[in-house]
Amino acid sequence: MAVGGQQRRPVVVLYERIADAIHDGTYPPGSTLPSEPKLAGELGVSRPALREALLLLQEDGLLSVRRGVGRTVNDHPPRRGFEHIQPLEELIGAGAPLRVRALLRAVEEPTDFTTQHLLAPARAELRFWESLLAGEGAAAALSQEWAAADDVLERAHPDFAEALRSEPAPERTSMLAVLCGASRGMPLGAHSSVTATLLGQRRGEQLGRPADTPAVLVTQVVRVGETPILAAKHMLPTGAPALPVLQSS
Repeated sequence: MAVGGQQRRPVVVLYERIADAIHDGTYPPGSTLPSEPKLAGELGVSRPALREALLLLQEDGLLSVRRGVGRTVNDHPPRRGFEHIQPLEELIGAGAPLRVRALLRAVEEPTDFTTQHLLAPARAELRFWESLLAGEGAAAALSQEWAAADDVLERAHPDFAEALRSEPAPERTSMLAVLCGASRGMPLGAHSSVTATLLGQRRGEQLGRPADTPAVLVTQVVRVGETPILAAKHMLPTGAPALPVLQSS
């Protein structure tokens, strides 16, 4: 959903309130929303603003309109977008998380990428996980994740470094999933950028696609406060599951 302009803020707030109610089960799949006058009264908003938010929810696949019934919640409403920190395998799994298969689990010195995004000093030891995310019958994405050095992780949260060291099955999970699980409710922030590109030879071989396959490259940096703890590159080729993104002003 693309939203722009200062005047759209009340609609964005309404959109998110109703979307949250759908995802937390207040309005479960298949249920019918209250009528517009009743819902506007419950939410304390004007009907024009509510109507616009409901139209956006329909456009984004959360609601449908059934003649004689009203607005109903779709059976499989899309997950919240990439603005919410969530492991990629869960976010694009369309109700069934993708499988994570380890290609490489290593410790390496900083590269230009990790020096820039993790502020890693020379000769630091950084965990690097490369994983293939697969759905039914096909590879859906290639993820490369780097964690900050252990001393940085330990300052950010006492459980982060230990969780990565002791993860019993790192070949079946992503680094972000481990860190989210260890955060115990600590707020995490992230910045992401999206770039159109081609797979290239090596990534094409890993994903089983031609080198000239169009793809989306998502670069993600996850932080605790101002401290970067994870930097990642996610390559999604043409045909991969959709990556929902909510933009707000």
